[in-house]
Amino acid sequence: MPAHPAKPLQHPAQPLHFAYWVPNVSGGLVTSTIAQRTDWGYDYNRELARLAENNGFEYALTQVRYLASYGAEYQHESTGFSLALLLATERLKVIAAVHPGLWHPGVLAKFGATADHLSHGRFAVNVVSGWFKREFTALGEPWLEHDERYRRSEEFITALRRIWTEDHAELAGDFYRLRDFSLKPKPVQLPGRPHPEIFQGGNSTAARRMAGRVSDWYFSNGRDFDGVTEQIADIRAAAAEAGRTPPKFGLNGFLIARDTEAEARDTLREIVARADTRAVEGFGAAVQQAGRSTADGKGMWEDSSFEDLVQYNDGFR
Repeated sequence: MPAHPAKPLQHPAQPLHFAYWVPNVSGGLVTSTIAQRTDWGYDYNRELARLAENNGFEYALTQVRYLASYGAEYQHESTGFSLALLLATERLKVIAAVHPGLWHPGVLAKFGATADHLSHGRFAVNVVSGWFKREFTALGEPWLEHDERYRRSEEFITALRRIWTEDHAELAGDFYRLRDFSLKPKPVQLPGRPHPEIFQGGNSTAARRMAGRVSDWYFSNGRDFDGVTEQIADIRAAAAEAGRTPPKFGLNGFLIARDTEAEARDTLREIVARADTRAVEGFGAAVQQAGRSTADGKGMWEDSSFEDLVQYNDGFR
């Protein structure tokens, strides 16, 4: 899909929502030896979720990591951790990150429906197509080529939505098959929300096309205004071609809060100066291989610098 020239964005039709990254993996939110107050354990995260909920945050996003890697030596599984946070809060919506290829959509649909009922309609999923090759190969699962991973994710979302909204669901796909499958109970149905919201990320052309065709939300990382504008235009064009309403958009940002801008910039310099060099370089090698493996060279982290990768979702760009 050709890039679209940047043009002013219209005012959003929906109010601005705030979300935060759940630190359910060790190592904090930056790959640095600087002292951090976050903790990957449940007790800390339960209190953080309640604090966020009581201060206007609407969403929380749990991370998914299966192997000790790149500064994250310990990890809590995202769907179970998300359910625990849902049960500890009253209004917060929690988005669980999942990998097609390591989950079957029917199994996730069952878990998601139960979590949705237990939380009165606050469960959501983030479908992650995958960047960490060794997580798949260590579990004996095939590592697909970049665009094939997105093709599998699109089929995964199609299956998930059919199971959540249809009885006797059918799908004859290349990766998943459904044969007269009916899920009961279906997830909680709320006005404007027939099933748990489906999020995705990715900067590549394949990711943008998938977002336009099947996703409810699209996360963007590490792009300036013109880059984000281009992504939104591409995704809206893909949605129009598919005859559907475009997804909503989310932007990843990383805030350093100090009394003055000078103090904040000093802290940023300290974070980068005290980076865990081995972890950042290892992470960079893994993710940039994934980002650069696209047909057109567009992808997550394809041009990220060492400094960018100290916050591993390009939060400092």
